[in-house]
Amino acid sequence: MKKNKRISKGLEYLCSLIAFCLVFVVNAQNLVEDAVEQANIELWGKFIDKYGIVNDFVGQRPTAFDAKLSRPNAFGWWTPIEDGAFFTGMYLIAACERAKSTRLDVDRDKARILAQGLLKLSSVSDIPGFISRGVSTDGVTHYPNGSNDQTIPWFYGLYHYLKTDIPSIKESEIIKSKLIEVVNAIRLNNWQFPSDGLFTGKSRDDLKDDRFLEVPCYLLLLRCMYELTGDISWLNWYQNALNEAPEGGSLIRADICAQGIAYDQDMWGDRRDYLWIYVMKQASLVELAKLEKNRYIRSKFLDGINSNRTFVMEYAKEFTKFDNNDKKTFGNKEWREVYADWYPQFTIDEAINVSKLSNKDKIGQRKGYEKVYMTSPLSAVSIIALAGNSKDCELIDKIISHYDYSKLYLSEFFYAEFAYYLKECD
Repeated sequence: MKKNKRISKGLEYLCSLIAFCLVFVVNAQNLVEDAVEQANIELWGKFIDKYGIVNDFVGQRPTAFDAKLSRPNAFGWWTPIEDGAFFTGMYLIAACERAKSTRLDVDRDKARILAQGLLKLSSVSDIPGFISRGVSTDGVTHYPNGSNDQTIPWFYGLYHYLKTDIPSIKESEIIKSKLIEVVNAIRLNNWQFPSDGLFTGKSRDDLKDDRFLEVPCYLLLLRCMYELTGDISWLNWYQNALNEAPEGGSLIRADICAQGIAYDQDMWGDRRDYLWIYVMKQASLVELAKLEKNRYIRSKFLDGINSNRTFVMEYAKEFTKFDNNDKKTFGNKEWREVYADWYPQFTIDEAINVSKLSNKDKIGQRKGYEKVYMTSPLSAVSIIALAGNSKDCELIDKIISHYDYSKLYLSEFFYAEFAYYLKECD
């Protein structure tokens, strides 16, 4: 009899424990889902403009004269339209995955809006292959210099969108044609990203550089162009590129891919605010691994993916240092006052030099604070999510749930949705 009572009490305790665990899991799931919804609402309410382009922050939009004068600099750095092609391309990937998950018409339409924004950024210049960072108050005039970091997310966002069932047949034809047109123009420009306006004929970034920043992106364009065109020449270029070392380098590109972000570590030194650039590089490796048939080469991509996952773990855990009630000054919204020391620029070096001039008293510390303790952890979990390890899901959700997205100044929290919808969980 006593034995039966002990068994009964044991079963009661076990059932209570299971119930408690189920409630805990459900509450945790509700918490992350609420956080993702908040992020989506805040992003669409504050940061996505009428053209469907993600702005860096809420602030005064540069005028056409600002853009023509390259004020505050010829890259548009430190303005709200600095990273339109970059952020919109990356966010379109998340938007496509969200639409697949929710199956809601409103989410499919949001993806369409972002795709139209990206197409606009490729239509405001008469320079072949030029992708604008954003547009000024007139909806057309723009800063003259693009970059690797703008063009590759622009390409891959639209490429990812093209593979969904969202675009119409006609829209798919338009996008496919534009992707092929842009990459062909960059190839004819010796894989350098063209500028326009006063900077026509100049380029800042070279996709064949000896850095992990460029290597997987170069391979991605070559491989995806084969998928888009069926032209065997692209596949041959891709295979040759895999087995050659970039100029000045000692490793072939396949081996650089295997090293991942660590290959560039010396370039960044002690900086903790750069991971947001590398989410696209991880996405490139993932896409390349999916497309690669050669087991040996595919293993190189997988090595890089896993190396990156390990590399960013320490950055991910720094989310605990972010205080949602922090009151630091975000002076960047008054960018005209912060970057008032403008002068004419006619070379890339001059543009970079003028971009370093700022009023330290007015800029405040909030932007740097968000970059290190919000953007970096969310970028890290995006890189981790792309690695596809289900045991990381708890960490990903925990970090996404930490932030009050209504209090953030930078739009880079779009990586919360990216990580959430790209993760692979059991």
